[in-house]
Parts: sequence; C-alpha cells; structure tokens
Amino acid sequence: MSKITFMGAGSTVFAKNVLGDCMLTPALQGFEIALFDIDLERLADSERMLRNIKATSGSTCEVRAYTDRKDALCGAKYVVNAIQVGGYDPCTITDFEIPRKYGLRQTIADTIGIGGIFRNLRTIPVMLGFAGDMREVCPDALFMNYTNPMAVLTNVMNTYGGVRTVGLCHSVQACVPELFKSLDMDMTGVQAKIAGINHMAWLLEANKDGVDLYPEIKRRAAEKQKEKHHDMVRFEMMLKFGYYITESSEHNAEYHPYFIKRNYPELIERFNIPLDEYPRRCIEQIDRWQKMRGELVDNRNLSHERTHEYASYIMEAIETNVPFKIGGNVMNTGLITNLPKEACVEVPCLVDGSGVNPTYVGDLPPQCAALNRTNINTQLLTIEAAMTGKKEHIYHAAMLDPHTAAELSIDDIIAMCDDLIEAHGEWLPSFR
Repeated sequence: MSKITFMGAGSTVFAKNVLGDCMLTPALQGFEIALFDIDLERLADSERMLRNIKATSGSTCEVRAYTDRKDALCGAKYVVNAIQVGGYDPCTITDFEIPRKYGLRQTIADTIGIGGIFRNLRTIPVMLGFAGDMREVCPDALFMNYTNPMAVLTNVMNTYGGVRTVGLCHSVQACVPELFKSLDMDMTGVQAKIAGINHMAWLLEANKDGVDLYPEIKRRAAEKQKEKHHDMVRFEMMLKFGYYITESSEHNAEYHPYFIKRNYPELIERFNIPLDEYPRRCIEQIDRWQKMRGELVDNRNLSHERTHEYASYIMEAIETNVPFKIGGNVMNTGLITNLPKEACVEVPCLVDGSGVNPTYVGDLPPQCAALNRTNINTQLLTIEAAMTGKKEHIYHAAMLDPHTAAELSIDDIIAMCDDLIEAHGEWLPSFR
C-alpha cells in the first residue's frame, strides 16, 4: 500500500484541507494516510476528523495515527510537512516581545526579520531530524514543505537534508485572483507569469488576448491608494518598483526598510499596517478552536470539497502522468540568472510522472532581483548560523535584515539577538 505521511498532523484544519483533498482524489485511493504529531490530543483529533471524511466520502484511503516518527515515515511515497516548532506560546510571543523592547516592531515575523531568523533556528534541527529518518526509511519520497520560513527550510532540506523537497505556498495561487478582485477587473483568460523568492515573487506579466494589462492595473491601483484598504503596501511597492508582489501587505511591510519606522510613525496609519498581527491571529485561532473542534472532530456527517492546495494535485500528476503546473520553491539551479545559485527561488514548475520540474525564468527586472537579494542575504546567513552553530552568523543575519538594520544600531542588534537566544533557551541549545 502506498503511503502519504503528514508531519504536524495536529494542525487539524490544514490537515483537513490537504488530506481531505487526497481522500477525494481518484488516483490516491487505497493510499495509507499516516499522521504524526508530538501533541497526542491534537493527533487524535485529526485522526477522528479524517475518519469522519472517510465515512461520508466513501474514500478507500486508510487513516492511521502514529506516535513514533520513524514508523510514520517508513515506506512513505509522499511526505507533507506543516509543523510549527515552539508554537505560539512561548516562542512566537518571545519573537515579538523582545524585539519590541528594543523598539523593533513586526507584523507577522515568520519569514525573515528577527522573528523569521529565530523561527528558522529552532525549526531547522527538527527538519534535519526528519531528513535523517527519511534517508533511512523512505529515501525516494517527495517532501512537500508548507512550513515557514519557506525559503530557508526548503533550502536546508535540499542542500543539507539529502531529501527531494519542494516548498509550497498559497501566495502564488492567490496573487492574481486577489489583485484582480480588489481592482474590480475580470481575470477570465488572463495569462500570468510569476517568479522570484517565496513571499517576494513578482507578477512579471499579466496579459489577456495579447494585451499587457499592467497599465490598467497600475492606473486602478493608483486610484485605489487614495483611500484606505488592506493592500496598500503592495500597491505602493508596485507603483514605485514596477511589479506586484505575491505576498500580502502585512508581510511585505516588514520585508523592506520603508514602512515600519519609529521616526515616521505616520507611515503605519498611512499604509494601514497591522503591527503585531500574527499574535492576534494566533489568539483568535485558539479561541475559535473549541467551536471548530466540534464541527470537525465530533461531526460524523463531516463533508469535504477539494481545495486549491497544491499537494493532492502534485501527487495526482505524479501518479497519473497528467501534467499540472504549480508555483514551487526549489533550488536556483540556473533558473533565475540574476539571483544567487545558493538561494531557494519560487518559479513555475511542471509536475508529471517524472516529478517536479522547475522552469527557466532568466533575469528578473534588476530592481526586483535587488530587492530579492536583500532578503536572500538574511536567509543564507541564517542557514550558515544553523549549520555551523556559530552565534556570530545569527548577528550577521540580523544585521543584514533590511527592516532590523534600518531601525537598530549594531550594538542593539547583537544585544537583542543575545536576549532572544537566552529567552528561547531549550529551543536553541547549541547557541546558549
């Protein structure tokens, strides 16, 4: 029996989307769906939820929860990863509270920036543990990573883990539909090309019947900027740098040195930037879980409709050899020619029976590549810190982060990193 293993299966809602999709996919019938999580209560919840879907859908997939990681991975053909190391409490709280004491504010803090650096440092050892198990018990499996920080973790699994890995993010799928909806434009028949790095890929082309839609997009965006809306940072970046970015404004506000500035507090209001947004979302999700738990776990009539998540479509394309196009995070093997070869890039990929096949992009517009490189610098130094165990590379990563460097002195950056290392304690034992 072929096997799909889900790491971090306690993410019950996300497991419903990805694994519920698999259970509805004809090419994946008869597969074992193996669940693993260190939170045994949430693991049991997800197992019950998926059994509810199995009963209502008539799926022939077998659902099984594991308490031993290696057993869960043994013989897997596909592995889906959705873990969060350290959780909201204490680690996310720490990632926000200590930088705030230094006057450094964040919105999401899960990609680069000081929050992204430390999320990487506590996640990489766990992911390399997965990789070690996979090399032993499922060496040919495809690892599909949904965990942030996407670019660094996908890079580490490919470069150091020895595991065939593709990183998957919703931002490419949502980019064009959200943009066109916000501008009241019809996206029927639109052809788009997107490439860059995760959370900062660029809508390079948007055409319809051979007509370039960018002039109209920018005209409407400039009009929309006259009033408050949720996507003001991305529109500002597009109007100034020429291209729309895939990831949301709350994310992009902290990827650049232009928007969250102590000396210009009026920018927060002007660009409608939600400071401390991720902790608010975490608290809301925790509060909602008890109601959702009943709807998902205790509902024997639970139904599911296939979502837009890439995972099941990737598996289906491989199983059937019917091609499917995705936006995937892969190593830059000459794909984007003006970004570093050591970087993980986000490019169109064709999936078929041979696996995930990235496509050549060439040069990005120079200003887009330059902005990408400012984030890649921090990503690569974070990897250097994790793989060498040298604390000074944590400092380097933080000092090269655009937002952090724009707000803090070198001495304060180093002191803040030391405080974070100490506060994270057990999560970063090699740096204490």
